[in-house]
Amino acid sequence: MDTDVERHLLGRAAIVTGSSRGIGRSVAHALAAQGAAVVVNGRDGAVAQAVADEIRASGGRAVAVAGSAASRPVAQALVDAARDEFGAVDVLVNCAGVAEPAGSTILTVTDEEWDDLIDAHLTATFRTCRLVAPLMAERGVGAIVNTSSFAFLGDYGGTGYPAGKGAVNSLTLAIAAELAESGVRANVVCPGAKTRLSEGDEYTAHIEELHRRGMLDDASRYGSLNPAPPEYVAQLYAFLASDLAKSITGQIFVGSGGFVGRFDRAAPTVLAYRDHNSEPPWSLDNLAAKL
Repeated sequence: MDTDVERHLLGRAAIVTGSSRGIGRSVAHALAAQGAAVVVNGRDGAVAQAVADEIRASGGRAVAVAGSAASRPVAQALVDAARDEFGAVDVLVNCAGVAEPAGSTILTVTDEEWDDLIDAHLTATFRTCRLVAPLMAERGVGAIVNTSSFAFLGDYGGTGYPAGKGAVNSLTLAIAAELAESGVRANVVCPGAKTRLSEGDEYTAHIEELHRRGMLDDASRYGSLNPAPPEYVAQLYAFLASDLAKSITGQIFVGSGGFVGRFDRAAPTVLAYRDHNSEPPWSLDNLAAKL
C-alpha cells in the first residue's frame, strides 16, 4: 500500500459480508487500501481466507469468517472477530447476496427459493445491523453501507431478489432515522459491476428478453450487458464509510463504472383530496374520474 497517500479509514475496523468474491471482495480491498482492518466473509471459507491473505500481503490487516450472515451464529462471529482482532466495529458493509434462479417469476418461484433469497439479502442485512447498531450507538460513531439493486424497481423481473433489495432500502432508511442522533450513519448503494452474477449465456438471454418485452430501455440494456469492473463502485462504498461522508445518511445511491447517482426520496403526488370531516368517502365512480 502507498503510505504517502492520505488514507481516510486509518485505524478503523470494518466488517464486509459477501466479500470473498465480486463487489464485496473489491470493497474489502478498497477499505483496506484506505487503512481499515477488515473482517472478510463468504460462504466458502477457503475463498474468504484467500481474500484476507491478499489484503495482508498488500500490507493490510484482515481476518476471515466463513458462512452466511443470515445465520445468527455467523453474524455474531463476524462482530466478535472485529472486536477481538481489531478492538471495535467502526464500519459495516453488507454485500452478501445470491441470484434469482434462472427464469424465476411469481408464477414459478418456490417457497424454498423465496426463503433463500429473502434470507440472503434482507435477513443477513438485518442480523448484522442489529448486532452492530448498539455498539456503534454506544460509542457515538459508525457507518453502515448496505447493498441494494436497480432490481428493487421490478424492471429486472424475479420475486425474492427485488423484494429483498427493496426491503433493504426501507430497513436502511429506518436505521438512518433511528440512529441519526447517535452519530451513526446508514446508506445504500445499488451497484452495477461485472461479477459472476452478471455474466454468462443465461444472464445475457435474460437481459435480452427483458429488453424485448419493454421492461428495459436501450441504455439499461447496454449497461447491463457491459458492466464495469467492481473496483469502480467499490470506491463509492469506501467514500460512504469514511468521514468524508459524515454529513450523508439515509440516502440510496447508484454506482456503476464512472456513473454515480442517487434515488430521490419517494413522496406521494396528490391526485385527489376532500375533507373527511365534512365529505363522504369517495365513490368508485369518483375515484375512476380522479385516478
